[in-house]
Amino acid sequence: MKTIKDRIAKWSAIGLLSAVAATSFYAPNAAAHGEKSQAAFMRMRTIHWYDLTWSKEKVKINETVEIKGKFHVFEGWPETVDEPDVAFLNVGMPGPVFIRKESYIGGQLVPRSVRLEIGKTYDFRVVLKARRPGDWHVHTMMNVQGGGPIIGPGKWITVEGSMSEFRNPVTTLTGQTVDLENYNEGNTYFWHAFWFAIGIAWIGYWSRRPIFIPRLLMVDAGRADELVSTTDRKVAMGFLAATILIVVMAMSSANSKYPITIPLQAGTMRGMKPLEMAAPTVSVKVEDATYRVPGRAMRMKLTITNHGNSPIRLGEFYTASVRFLDSSVYKDTTGYPEDLLAEDGLSVSDNSPLAPGETRTVDVTASDAAWEVYRLSDIIYDPDSRFAGLLFFFDATGNRQVTQIDAPLIPSFM
Repeated sequence: MKTIKDRIAKWSAIGLLSAVAATSFYAPNAAAHGEKSQAAFMRMRTIHWYDLTWSKEKVKINETVEIKGKFHVFEGWPETVDEPDVAFLNVGMPGPVFIRKESYIGGQLVPRSVRLEIGKTYDFRVVLKARRPGDWHVHTMMNVQGGGPIIGPGKWITVEGSMSEFRNPVTTLTGQTVDLENYNEGNTYFWHAFWFAIGIAWIGYWSRRPIFIPRLLMVDAGRADELVSTTDRKVAMGFLAATILIVVMAMSSANSKYPITIPLQAGTMRGMKPLEMAAPTVSVKVEDATYRVPGRAMRMKLTITNHGNSPIRLGEFYTASVRFLDSSVYKDTTGYPEDLLAEDGLSVSDNSPLAPGETRTVDVTASDAAWEVYRLSDIIYDPDSRFAGLLFFFDATGNRQVTQIDAPLIPSFM
């Protein structure tokens, strides 16, 4: 009986190992969108990205793509996320398929972290250079110290060509032009191989005798002192001395070969110039807001007052990168990602022009499968179940006003 059990256990273990080994060779292309993985409140109540444009949807190796637009730092920034006192404008993509050539906020080059003001709106621009062929989902992203990456809208960009064609030339402060893609590549391979060999030699020395179970048994038996001999100690000291000597000599050689160097630049840039936004002439009060789970729709009861000189209509509701439009008022022509655009997802109980000085209470419904697909409906399960977004109002000439809203969201399961 024992023999049969042993065989069953043996073949079960072999089967499990075979299954693990087989799955390790299967690596399908990932097609998931990064914004889905982030909590809904993070996308709704931190950074609002809008007016985004991608200059190209198809490029060749070495060609550039420019992403630009605006982002609003939400006034109701959640207490559970550190404020953006140290933030870094970034791009989310599956590895170094592009390289970032330039990044700007408010027209100022931002190669490192910046301080952003809550309640302000900034324009930005990022220039990417295609490096690796394929279809890549490229996101805007803001990394916030203590808050992590805040992901914005993403769009598929096709890169054509061969990676062997990629070049990344830069001119150093001494006037030398080098290609960063393969600069000193041979030296990099050499040192990796060299230290790998040192590591193998160290492991090989200690593996020449019985290890693991026999050594454990000796430790349990109180004979740990017998495991390391005088020769072992001498060999260990030799490895240590050789390692220190090699590091010192290599560093001395590098310093003599490259006498002019500067350290990696760090620190936080302050004084980012926000956009001078005109005060909106429309005010909005959220009377109540509910999310109808079966219908994948959010209903808001809004009291809107027009303090301006022209009649206005509500044309768009933006939240967490998803845009709900009333196509009778506004149609998108920027090529915004289709899966984030509900072209007829916004309905208003009375969306006739709101005259100057008029106040009206209306029911606004934002409905689309994106509530579930992008997990925005998860906000109703949050301990602080609040939604936030931007409302865009338009007059007859196409002039636009942006108003921020923020209120509790109550779920409805009927």
